[in-house]
Amino acid sequence: MMPDRESVRRIIEAALLEDLGDGDITSDAVIPEGARFAGVMAAREQMVVAGVGFALEVFFIMADRMSREIKAEALVEDGAAVAPGTELARLEGDARVLLAAERAALNLLQHLSGVATLTRAYAEAIKGTGAVLLDTRKTIPGLRGLAKYAARMGGAKNHRMRLDDGVLIKDNHIAASGGLAKAVARAKKAGLTGVEVECDTLDQVKEAIEAGADAVLLDNMDRETLRQAVSLAENRCKTEASGGVTLETIRAIAETGVDFISVGRITQSAPAMDIGLDWRAGKE
Repeated sequence: MMPDRESVRRIIEAALLEDLGDGDITSDAVIPEGARFAGVMAAREQMVVAGVGFALEVFFIMADRMSREIKAEALVEDGAAVAPGTELARLEGDARVLLAAERAALNLLQHLSGVATLTRAYAEAIKGTGAVLLDTRKTIPGLRGLAKYAARMGGAKNHRMRLDDGVLIKDNHIAASGGLAKAVARAKKAGLTGVEVECDTLDQVKEAIEAGADAVLLDNMDRETLRQAVSLAENRCKTEASGGVTLETIRAIAETGVDFISVGRITQSAPAMDIGLDWRAGKE
């Protein structure tokens, strides 16, 4: 599922406003009116690409603002694993347009490709175990839809997008509602389905299952405790491991038999990929 066009446009407009201010005073001063440029976006390291189309949209929006025409073409599809030197997109058009949009476009593409690349590493680490990698709501504010899209390109499945997108009863909900079983009962009474409960102990897992939870989130449990929780939940509810999961530990966690593993860092702290935009004089 692609983020909707209006949401993407709002993100790009905000990025351009943040970067441009009242305009690109350097380009306006030193680049002759009507000068043309051509350029290639290229990977400078091995990566999984995500967001090429969004990056090109930055240039198109800038061209519309300045009433100029440009040409832009994606050369790879999102989700592709590429080697250093791979050309990702080509651009040609008014030099002032292209340079004004360059940084915002690169920021977006570098960040989303970073999310996809880190996600792919986690997905590959649990390949063949049967466990499914999930993202979380731990995202940079304003970029959730794009970050979760990038996570899908890397091989994860999306957990809930927003608070209205799924039920997850956490420790604070339990405390405020007077207990785990009461919280589950109230969620069910409200007609909610897919009720998941965060559990810190095996006793909570038992209580959640007995209360009718559809899934249990096993928070920061060691591997032996995870195995016991999986055994308790077998054929009764789904299990999701979460908390402190790293590339070094995720395989062993998956081998405990959990159905899902959620990893916040794939969207929250993925490093940006090194992507360059190399310019040359355009055709007259």
